[in-house]
Amino acid sequence: MTAIVDIRHLAKSYRRGGQIVPVLNDITLEIAAGDFVALMGPSGSGKSTLLNLIAGIDKPDGGVLRVAGIDIADMSEADLADWRAENVGFIFQFYNLMPVLSAFENVELPLLLTSLTAAKRKSHVETALEMVGLTDRMEHFPSELSGGQQQRVAIARAIITDPTILVADEPTGDLDRASAEEILNLMDRLNSELGKTIIMVTHDPNAARYARTIRNLEKGVLTEG
Repeated sequence: MTAIVDIRHLAKSYRRGGQIVPVLNDITLEIAAGDFVALMGPSGSGKSTLLNLIAGIDKPDGGVLRVAGIDIADMSEADLADWRAENVGFIFQFYNLMPVLSAFENVELPLLLTSLTAAKRKSHVETALEMVGLTDRMEHFPSELSGGQQQRVAIARAIITDPTILVADEPTGDLDRASAEEILNLMDRLNSELGKTIIMVTHDPNAARYARTIRNLEKGVLTEG
């Protein structure tokens, strides 16, 4: 299968006080289009840093980082912002919903940056909310939804622009087991039925078993799952 993510000899360090602290060392990784990858490892292993690099939130110190054939490592911040808006859907541990907006309005947010008409936006949002099973909650505010329902709104928002990749950082970390299973089953459907490429950071082996591929990070070094 075609590699949607192609990483070669990637390195990343951070400055902490007067010290330079290496986080990722000589990372080489290919992720096939349509794969569901779990990045696992202990706290501080670099898995969230790697996810942020793939998502264009952060920039590497060196190496090659191609997503869908584009080397995003050399992009300007402005170009990266435009690229993220078109290519990356984000699913966060704590949902990152706007509390003053309804579920419908939260999902619609990314579409406000497009040229779609209001009618088209409404159709897209309703389809996304139907996909995550929340058509009966679209006018509810985040405070009126359970944690699992809020995460489903966040997933609908993540897929609304039909992104190239979905990145999920501990997407079940704030949920009880039953709600976590619902979210993982939904992500599995997005992968298996819609062919979405998903890259998920998790420390939970139960969550990782939903992935097709597991890769482990130990002190900034990538190992086989």
